[in-house]
Amino acid sequence: MRPASVTSAPAPARPRGPRSPVCRALWILAGCSAVLWALVAVRWPPLMRCDEAVARAFHRWAVTDHGTTHVARFLTDWVWDPLTMRLLCVAVALGLAVRRPARFDALWLVAATALGLLLQYGVKAAVGRPRPVWPDPVDTARQAAFPSGHAMTAAVVCGLLLWLLHRHGAGRALWPAAVVLAGVSVVGVGLTRVWLGVHWLSDVVGGWLLGATVAAAAAAVHDPARKRWPAKVL
Repeated sequence: MRPASVTSAPAPARPRGPRSPVCRALWILAGCSAVLWALVAVRWPPLMRCDEAVARAFHRWAVTDHGTTHVARFLTDWVWDPLTMRLLCVAVALGLAVRRPARFDALWLVAATALGLLLQYGVKAAVGRPRPVWPDPVDTARQAAFPSGHAMTAAVVCGLLLWLLHRHGAGRALWPAAVVLAGVSVVGVGLTRVWLGVHWLSDVVGGWLLGATVAAAAAAVHDPARKRWPAKVL
């Protein structure tokens, strides 16, 4: 007598762990930020030579191209200034706070922006990197050079706002426009800082990486934190 065939039950689906795309991006960004931070802190010669070569080339163009330099100063001092970007976050947070279901997002946005600011000042103080010095400067800036506060703030703010748009279901027309505007802002403000001779290239890259790390960390904790938020507060 032939034994009855046994049909094995399908294996249960494995629960998804914390290794989401956002978490993977967070670890990659944090690792790259730490490596660059270390190279700047020890003044790794190849990086220093690259920074100096790029800075000299940009400064030479900035001194001779007055029109572009004037536009760069306007953009970096007004449009992409860190204060402007933070005021944008405050305006968005206030708009979210008046809607009861979005109050958590308002607090999340303010808290993440504040965390980015604290991290920026902490790293600047820890590294203490001097800014470029020119006999004929086209702009001036204070505080330590690494990381670029303009580049980091733009990356934090644009990253957080894009995440909120994604979570709130941005329309097909709004989302591409927002991504393009955020990309232009983040890249553009970094280039203006190098063009104006107030930052080394690695300062800007470090600002981008640290800002993106803060935004990714905030995105990673957004949903778990929101689930633990008291329902009566929402």
